Amino acid sequence: MLESANCYAVASQDFLTKAYKYFEEGDLVQASEKGWGAAASMVKAVAEERGKAHITHRLLFQIVDDLAQETGDPELARIFQVSSSLHINFYENWLPASTVQRSLIDVQQLVGKLELLPGLK
Repeated sequence: MLESANCYAVASQDFLTKAYKYFEEGDLVQASEKGWGAAASMVKAVAEERGKAHITHRLLFQIVDDLAQETGDPELARIFQVSSSLHINFYENWLPASTVQRSLIDVQQLVGKLELLPGLK
């Protein structure tokens, strides 16, 4: 794995750990943002490994859409959309705790699936 991709992958795991910590503390806003950070960072790891630009949200969504088609796993796109709602929740704080919790579980699944892609193992 490229060093830059590894940095994003490590950051993704760190964000996920922090997301659960903040959730347990009842800080849904920070839990949400760290959940988004975990998802986005893992997508950036994939992008780095594949030499793809990833500097905008639009590019991140395109990368995930491409991955969903490539792998035949539409859940990748669905879960990434869920992670985007966590990002919005950082600003709006409208998601109930149960939704944030389910979303973090989804993000954990997304990160796990992306970690299994060739070049990221």
